[in-house]
Amino acid sequence: MIKNITLYRPTGANELALIIDSGMKRFPPRLFWQPIFYPVLNFQYAAEIAERWNMGDPDSDGVGFVTEFEIPEEYFGKFPIQTVGLDHHQELWVPAEELDQFNDKIVNGIRVTKSFVGSKFIMPEKINNVLN
Repeated sequence: MIKNITLYRPTGANELALIIDSGMKRFPPRLFWQPIFYPVLNFQYAAEIAERWNMGDPDSDGVGFVTEFEIPEEYFGKFPIQTVGLDHHQELWVPAEELDQFNDKIVNGIRVTKSFVGSKFIMPEKINNVLN
């Protein structure tokens, strides 16, 4: 029996719009200065990033989302887990050049499980349709 592992990815509005454009099936390519794609291993850490970084950063768009998805356990084991702070700050480090293959392994699509919205953010209709 194939077992799937649940992962989380905190995003801002721009990244979520690209995920929506993919039919909620793929994460967008990394930017040239981003060598890794790092989904996180637990909801708590993803929510901290979405709220404190994606929503709270003065250079951000004032909103943060937590997405959730699964990949097969045997594929999950291919990548190193990195603890980058507290014990629950665990990330899966996927080289940017492997993101297409990683996306192909996503089971049952990508879901938004939590949103953090600042008072100045105006929700685009495209995103609002996914949340409701």
